[in-house]
Amino acid sequence: MAEKMNSKEPTFHKLIFIIMALSILQVIAILILGSPWGVIASLLLMCTMVAVLLILLKRGNRFMRRHQKLLEEENQLSTLLHSLPDFVCFKDGEGRWLKVNQFGRRLYNLEGIDYVGKTDRELGKLVPFFKDAFDYCIDSDEESWKAEQVTRCEEGFYLPNGEFKTFDVIKVPLFHSNHERKGLVIIGRDISQQKIAEEMLLRKEKLSVVGELAAGIAHEIRNPLTSIKGFIQLLEENEHVSGHYLKVMSSEMDRINQIVGELLILSKPQMREYQSFDMSDVLRYVVKVMGHEALLKGITLNIQLPSSPIHVFGDKNQCIQVFINIIKNAIESMDEGEIDVDWKIRNESIHIIIEDEGTGIPPDRLKRLGEPFFTLKEKGMGLGLTISQKIIEDHKGSLQIDSEVNKGTRVEVTFPVEEVDK
Repeated sequence: MAEKMNSKEPTFHKLIFIIMALSILQVIAILILGSPWGVIASLLLMCTMVAVLLILLKRGNRFMRRHQKLLEEENQLSTLLHSLPDFVCFKDGEGRWLKVNQFGRRLYNLEGIDYVGKTDRELGKLVPFFKDAFDYCIDSDEESWKAEQVTRCEEGFYLPNGEFKTFDVIKVPLFHSNHERKGLVIIGRDISQQKIAEEMLLRKEKLSVVGELAAGIAHEIRNPLTSIKGFIQLLEENEHVSGHYLKVMSSEMDRINQIVGELLILSKPQMREYQSFDMSDVLRYVVKVMGHEALLKGITLNIQLPSSPIHVFGDKNQCIQVFINIIKNAIESMDEGEIDVDWKIRNESIHIIIEDEGTGIPPDRLKRLGEPFFTLKEKGMGLGLTISQKIIEDHKGSLQIDSEVNKGTRVEVTFPVEEVDK
């Protein structure tokens, strides 16, 4: 449509020249020709000029209507562009930014910054936090130009608030008729939640496989355990067998049976009788059990107990197991120092926070905590935290782990609080 409008420009120029020529001729006619011929000539020229002006006004109105229509269409497209929940950006053939929607401005903190005509490298200097993301875009754009076709890729980066964003990016290169670069259209869709959902689904699939495996192992182990337990009971009746040895063997059998029971937690949901219990009793018991182990390593275990009962609905023994696992991990990550156990009530839930001064966990390993058979210990099986997460999920709670290398780890366990009628 712009080309059609440009083709009309010579016509406007010609009409203006005609009016100017007619005006000059009218002046000449008045000066040279006498009356009444001068008057007649002037009238004829005036009529011609009026006719030309009418034609000019008609075409001018048509031009203005078309121009107004283009402005309205541009405003509609601009409104649509800025209302999209996706990143949309237009660049020229040199990689300079021409236009970006509001989502893109907010994403890269470009609000209030004159980005038009600037390259990714220049924008990286204006917004240093996103310098690495802009540098990656330069390489990605170049790959799209070289491919000379629509390309698709995933781009991810951190936001200033610490959130990691992943985008499904489509890049459309545009070329002139002589194959020179004309422009680049970039569309990015936020798929962060989709990636999280995929990771959770993968984790659940792994957990399901591990559960089936654990159930099979537990079944196979428990059968011979029953027989061995029976023979131990028979040996206990024999006077010639040391009672101390039999006691140790029986204790170890019970411990193996307990481990097998833990494996069963990973399999299909177990039929348990949940009941209300006081979380203060759980914390008090865990500190009593783990306090001696902490003391042997020169570690101080500080705990703040609620002054009044806080009731949680679930399995008390399972919750004890969760906190024993967490505090045991904290103790094993330290040679000395302190472990703080605190609590708070928020949003009808009890939040129990365990902080240590251990070696911490690197970010790449922190993301994998809770995966079956993934462990940071040389002799660990990698099932302790997996079992704990399963128990917490069964109690409709949540687990959050934050850690910094050489500074320590913070674990926050949340359980819904049960309202008890007074």
